Amino acid sequence: MTHAPAHAPSRFRTWISRETTGGALLIAAAAVALGWANSPWRDSYDAVSSTVVGPAAWHLDLSLAAWAADGLLAVFFLTVGLELKREIVVGALRDPRSAAVPVVAAVGGMAVPALVYLAVVLGAGNDAATGGWAIPTATDIAFALAVLAVFGRGLPVAIRTFLLTLAVVDDLLAIIVIAVFYTGSVSLGALGLALLSVVAFGALARSPYAHPWLLAPLGVAAWVLMHASGVHATIAGVLLGLTVPARAMDGEPDDRAHRYEHAVRPWSTALALPIFAFFSAGVTLGGGTDGAAGASAVFLAVTLGLVLGKVTGVLGSVALVTRLSRLRLPDGVGMRDLLPVGLLAGIGFTVSLLITELSFDDDAMTAAAKAAVMAGTAISAVAAALLLVWDSRRARGTDMNEDGIPDSPQPTIAEADDHV
Repeated sequence: MTHAPAHAPSRFRTWISRETTGGALLIAAAAVALGWANSPWRDSYDAVSSTVVGPAAWHLDLSLAAWAADGLLAVFFLTVGLELKREIVVGALRDPRSAAVPVVAAVGGMAVPALVYLAVVLGAGNDAATGGWAIPTATDIAFALAVLAVFGRGLPVAIRTFLLTLAVVDDLLAIIVIAVFYTGSVSLGALGLALLSVVAFGALARSPYAHPWLLAPLGVAAWVLMHASGVHATIAGVLLGLTVPARAMDGEPDDRAHRYEHAVRPWSTALALPIFAFFSAGVTLGGGTDGAAGASAVFLAVTLGLVLGKVTGVLGSVALVTRLSRLRLPDGVGMRDLLPVGLLAGIGFTVSLLITELSFDDDAMTAAAKAAVMAGTAISAVAAALLLVWDSRRARGTDMNEDGIPDSPQPTIAEADDHV
């Protein structure tokens, strides 16, 4: 009893870092926003979202919704950058042969939804909506892994690794898409200073003098300068994460990328993602799809892109690459597992909502796209959950990836999640 208080913060950190917890907080925040925005008090939700705070002299007089999308979401992308760095250096992306199939799946899972979206909006004669082609291409890492952790607990952890690799590559490509296609005029001076700040952050992160009180100001400076440059400020979070060493150094027992991710993830899970979801998911249902045929086409295009485009892209690309080359799925993963994985990839919540904010000047199209992101995410999540339960209950063979070699023993996803 006397030792409980000393361990309480550690237990809370473990709980808040779990994928199941992150998914639950995301859903709860989105549900509150959706309920409030469709209640008689919807005007108060709009008033809170549009409240402006911050210093105008630094061009940081932003609405609370903009702070959530540009500021808090950078914390989430910092964790993405740190995780991506570890995957590249010591994880699934280290070995090109092991990473090749999920990387191909990620590319197929982005290309096909974009084509589905464009086919629908162009078929409807809505050329003005083509700018939203990237909305259904993104995968929400936290949400997708949370659904897998809840409903696929008895499946091999190799499936989680496959999904994580797919989602990380998906997010990396989405970040590139945002930087290239959704950035307007760029201030090269501010961008250059932002990149210098990132370099200084990386040099300090590799030095014996690395300390949060020294790193934090450089990180904030990189974010402010990136925002001032016109490039979406969340890019700074990814770049900062990629500069942190992912191998142990100076006699340390653990690498710094892992330690920093462990320190930042609770803030991302408990604050950044739920608050972003709260300010992004407050769509007035019925207002975005009934007002114009163009908005209706956007709604259908995004929904079909997430639900059908993702699963078709993932399954089709993997089927082609494994039949036309010597590449095979990882041990413990079979083609039947890719149906729920493809649906999990259709959970586009966080990044899809971010791209929606950047895609349209038309309020009706923006509202329709947000409603479609939530509809497509919900359909994909429910369908994936049902298929994961079905997959968990089926007997598994000794050579699931059909490479002619018995699969190596695999712990279950539940066992891996218990060791967070």
